[in-house]
Amino acid sequence: MTNDTPMKLDSLWRGAHIATMKDGLYSVIENAAIGVVGGRIVWIGEVQDLPDYETQSEHDLDGGWITPGLIDCHTHLVFGGNRAGEFEQRLNGVSYQDIAKQGGGIASSVKATRDASEAGLIASASRRLQSLMADGVTTVEIKSGYGLSLDSELKMLSVATELGKLFPVTVKRTCLAAHAMPPEFDDKDAYIEYLCNTVLPKVAELGMADAVDAFCEGIAFSTEQVARYFKTAESLGLPVKIHAEQLSSLGGTRMASSFKALSADHIEFIEESDVQAMAVSGTSAVLLPGAFFTLKETQRPPIALLRQYGVPMAIATDANPGTSPALSLRLMMNMACTLFALTPEEALAGATIHAAKALGMADTHGSLEVGKVADFVCWDVESPGELSYWLGGDLVKARVYEGRKYEGHMYKGKK
Repeated sequence: MTNDTPMKLDSLWRGAHIATMKDGLYSVIENAAIGVVGGRIVWIGEVQDLPDYETQSEHDLDGGWITPGLIDCHTHLVFGGNRAGEFEQRLNGVSYQDIAKQGGGIASSVKATRDASEAGLIASASRRLQSLMADGVTTVEIKSGYGLSLDSELKMLSVATELGKLFPVTVKRTCLAAHAMPPEFDDKDAYIEYLCNTVLPKVAELGMADAVDAFCEGIAFSTEQVARYFKTAESLGLPVKIHAEQLSSLGGTRMASSFKALSADHIEFIEESDVQAMAVSGTSAVLLPGAFFTLKETQRPPIALLRQYGVPMAIATDANPGTSPALSLRLMMNMACTLFALTPEEALAGATIHAAKALGMADTHGSLEVGKVADFVCWDVESPGELSYWLGGDLVKARVYEGRKYEGHMYKGKK
């Protein structure tokens, strides 16, 4: 393009400062502009450096700060019913064990999810998803895992797929069939064989998942059982991630790192050898302060070790009916700062570029750079640190998804 040929844009966004989050840092551009073509960023910089351009639409954001759209990289948004009654029972002194004996706990979520229609699950998950979106989320991971049978797991993954079609948000689907034991099985090894021989092959054949997850704990599945499950996923071309070291140290994180897992999540009980393995394999850490808070845990993830070895730290809501009924990623950013001692800059990186890495999509999402998808939010704040400071509140001035503006629950144009 010669100097006298104007840059042709679909849209130009100007009038705010930008925290690009390149390399996990604020990487500030003051008085900035973003040029978009085909849903991708083709120019970003200070307004004074803008080349000549022609654009179909121009947007003056009138102050504030632009960041990448937030990425919630660990959720269980699709489920039937809720467990608010159990929450109240526990606060009135009923033990989790007694609740489980009454058919509560995850068993109640499995029953409610199996009993729910696909339309019912879409309706309930839509409300939760819209809360996340209103708080600045433009990409969300949604796990299965409350079905625990082929038909029910496929139903959950189908709902997640449909949500990605209905709303201006990118949905990444994760098959978490190795979440718990279903009522019709009493042998964990037999259930893992069922997942490896029946569930995962069908999920892969239908293209219903972007990744595979497992819960590796004494109350769930052993490292050996999860390794068999992961080998099947690997043979089917599906990347893996793991719920590990939430309640104890079983070596699940090291095992998952040997499969070059995208992420290890929770990880309150990881040790230095686990962190070293993550650093070598490129496995991200996903911190879930909502579950830590709800369960009143005291064992914090070893943040200093993760920093020392350069392991990217993502932050997510873990939105689920039992242990983290959280519908605000910004609140999780605050909790990551107050409970885990992250800095606001680390928290924002955790909800943007590091969350993108935890989903295997850092090449296209998570920071504002030329060539990346034009997902960004303009916030009504005076500094990016305010995103971790405020407990709630409507801070979103504009939410832009793939170069188009989204307001309230109405989308301007089709996805």
